[in-house]
Amino acid sequence: MADTLYRTHPLENRRAALAGLPGGLTAYPEPECAAVDLRVDPAGPGAEAVGRALGTALPVEPNTWTHTTDGQLIWLGPDEWLVTSSTALPEQFEQELGWVVSAFDGAAVDVSAQRTSIRLRGAQARELLSLGCSIDLRPTAFGQGACAQTHLGQTGVLLLALGADDFRLFVRQSFAAYLADWLVDAAVEFQDFPEGDRT
Repeated sequence: MADTLYRTHPLENRRAALAGLPGGLTAYPEPECAAVDLRVDPAGPGAEAVGRALGTALPVEPNTWTHTTDGQLIWLGPDEWLVTSSTALPEQFEQELGWVVSAFDGAAVDVSAQRTSIRLRGAQARELLSLGCSIDLRPTAFGQGACAQTHLGQTGVLLLALGADDFRLFVRQSFAAYLADWLVDAAVEFQDFPEGDRT
């Protein structure tokens, strides 16, 4: 009789290392979610239809995101968004959004297996990220509601500011272990500093 295979999180073997960050930093792999890459004309009726379906308008300001009832709506380009859901099944989510945009020459593609995410929190979170990221991460430049497709260390990430010291890092699954290891390694710099103090 064949053994039953169970899907495990791509960062399951990095949980303990991420949980042990110094300097008041906390990091952990987030549960996997449904994710759909959505293409539609932001100025057309398709965008309005998507807004009605998701309960919130598409963010049209570059590098911003907004909440939906059970996920996020993230600007990726002038006519492209990443839509996530913590409750929907990926195939159904793709199908539902596809029905909405297909009448308006739009497209919805399931990309749930493409990325995973790490949550990073703490007073030192911005400084930690700045060790490997070239964008301006000061709160005045990258505050709550901001997002950016950028590099952290040697891998691409989709970085979201969820709060003043609260970030979500989407990363390709094949680079997830590298990113987790990079965070653990870079955080060593904060080992000798009390929580919230690096002056």
